Amino acid sequence: MADGSIAVVGLLGGVPYGAGAEAALAAADVVVGSPRQLEETVVPPGAELVLLRGPLDDVLATVDERSSLGARVCVLASGDPGFFGIVRALGARIGPGRFAVHPAPSSVAMAFARLGLPWDDATVVSAHGRSLADAVAAIVAAGAAAPAGVAGAVGGAGAKVAVLTAPDTPPEALGRALLAAPLDRPDAWSVAVVAHIGGPDEQLLRTDLPGLAAGRFSPMAVVVLLGAAPSPAASTASLTWSAGGARGGPAFGRPEEAFDHRDGMITKAEVRAVALAKLALPATGVLWDVGAGSGSVGVECAALAPGLTVLAIERDPAQAERVRANARAHGATVTVVEGEAPDALAGLPDPDRVFVGGGGIDVLDAAVARLRTGGTVVATYAIVERALAARERLGAMVQLSVARAAPIGVLGVRLVPENPVFLCWGPSSRA
Repeated sequence: MADGSIAVVGLLGGVPYGAGAEAALAAADVVVGSPRQLEETVVPPGAELVLLRGPLDDVLATVDERSSLGARVCVLASGDPGFFGIVRALGARIGPGRFAVHPAPSSVAMAFARLGLPWDDATVVSAHGRSLADAVAAIVAAGAAAPAGVAGAVGGAGAKVAVLTAPDTPPEALGRALLAAPLDRPDAWSVAVVAHIGGPDEQLLRTDLPGLAAGRFSPMAVVVLLGAAPSPAASTASLTWSAGGARGGPAFGRPEEAFDHRDGMITKAEVRAVALAKLALPATGVLWDVGAGSGSVGVECAALAPGLTVLAIERDPAQAERVRANARAHGATVTVVEGEAPDALAGLPDPDRVFVGGGGIDVLDAAVARLRTGGTVVATYAIVERALAARERLGAMVQLSVARAAPIGVLGVRLVPENPVFLCWGPSSRA
């Protein structure tokens, strides 16, 4: 390593994986790792040891500082650090061009290898430093959407999910949460818990969901869940919506007529389609729909990405009930939070995506302050002054002008303009 360089080294059973990883560790002036990693790994004599515990930002700041002073820094990680690992946070802090990554096989790949199963058809979620509710939602969605031909448990067909667990969300907590969730055919799921992968104390334990909930397992594990094929009702629930008798698969920018709304107070279909594109919905995570109104944006997000936890924040009780009704009509899962933002945002899980459809700049500021690293906020405004203030915070803005064709008797059609809307999104970059 050159002076001032940073290397992220993947470990397999406490040992650097590959010659490049070994060389990076051997040359390090500073070694960053968890207590277990620093205890199991042979570090260079005289190297400064930095514990990877406490606020991650503090540790990343230490890495940045030591590197800036010319020290050669080695950050230890288990398995593949680019797979739900420290590479994402480190890249956001100092930029991806400033460090080298030497990955080991991921714990998920190793877990499926121990089971003798392919995993290119698996859903992978993490409850390590992330919401357990998000992981459960992703599992429920995977169980409902699993195709009949996917290889599942013991030659059967159904969902295949791997979950990374942690001390604050151990495997048994996942089991209890799944038993309380609306999981299709919970008695048909089989479970394997693979812990300490690659080490001398590696464990592979097989059980079912009640056994997972009642057991005591090593918290740093991969839980592999294999579900039977979903029932017909479950497999179509998240892919079906109805409005006025219509039925079909997930749509993008559904018509206003598909939602109950008050006096035209709804994000127009064309604006909603652009907002959804800018949100770039992830498969899992948390989305806030702030100032939800009829809930059209939140409901579409929940229908398009069933693994998302969608929270609709609305101060008007009548509108809040509309959100619930619209969610039921579209077969979507949306949690309604009644209250006025920004105060109503306190206590909610931090979001990966936010849509702001109502409220002032103070609401936008509160959303941006809570946004998870790599997240996106999309906000719409009718007033140009608010839109310009939002652009200063988020970085991007467009004006959307829509004109819809309307018949003029037998003469033909004319274009009827809708009120223009300013749409802002970002942040364009985050420290």
